[in-house]
Amino acid sequence: MLGFPPYSDLDIRFDIAAAAPGINPFSARALTGTLSPIAAAKGDDKLARTVNGTLIDLSAPQMRKFRLEVSGNDQAPPALDGLWVGMPVHVACHVELAYLTAGGGPERSPVLGSERTEGDYTYYRPQFTMLVVEHQQDREEWGAAVTWSLALEEV
Repeated sequence: MLGFPPYSDLDIRFDIAAAAPGINPFSARALTGTLSPIAAAKGDDKLARTVNGTLIDLSAPQMRKFRLEVSGNDQAPPALDGLWVGMPVHVACHVELAYLTAGGGPERSPVLGSERTEGDYTYYRPQFTMLVVEHQQDREEWGAAVTWSLALEEV
């Protein structure tokens, strides 16, 4: 299981045994992240109406996977040199999921130490094995600011 990285709640490793995260100091403050279903798991074509007008689910359960889009704007680029489309990465996600504590449990493996309970709900940060879909980074020279984004999809 991945543990908390020292610089951010987000941790990306090319190799699960790697000691250093791919998110280095001054590259990930005020991150934004979007965790959403992959394209094959969303859309109107996953639902249909019967002849009686009842809405039914046609989605394939094996396609219930996530896409993670992360972006940052900081002083340094993340340590993503050598990262290419299709490469596997291990991710300690910074976007939280929640479930009803009584009778419930996490659908994904929680990042070690990330679970917390508030009232009737438990919140946790999931960990994933994902493939790189795309990434980019920009640098504003005068402002010494680096903007970057990374899109990943669950294996």
